[in-house]
Amino acid sequence: MPRDWHASVGLDDDGVAWAGGYVGDGVATANLAGRTLADLLTGHATALTALPWVGHRSPRWEPEPLRWAGVTAGAAAVRLADAEERLTGRPSLAARVMAPLVGG
Repeated sequence: MPRDWHASVGLDDDGVAWAGGYVGDGVATANLAGRTLADLLTGHATALTALPWVGHRSPRWEPEPLRWAGVTAGAAAVRLADAEERLTGRPSLAARVMAPLVGG
């Protein structure tokens, strides 16, 4: 799972093609990735090779145990937000705080 939840494809200078980071959208995204990589590998400049995910590099995850602590705290905050919204019927303050951290 990429740090910024951003799928990406690319072709390195040495000819190595890569794709990944689909985050739950694998079937449709893998199809698009394959078509995009085909255009990259054949050198065709197309609408697919102009997409923002081409050449995107996600930031690295924090080192352990910071990554684990952050993910654990984030999951707890999201559970808290869900419970708060169930009880109040209103958008949660915890959800508002977490949104920028989880790509919302």
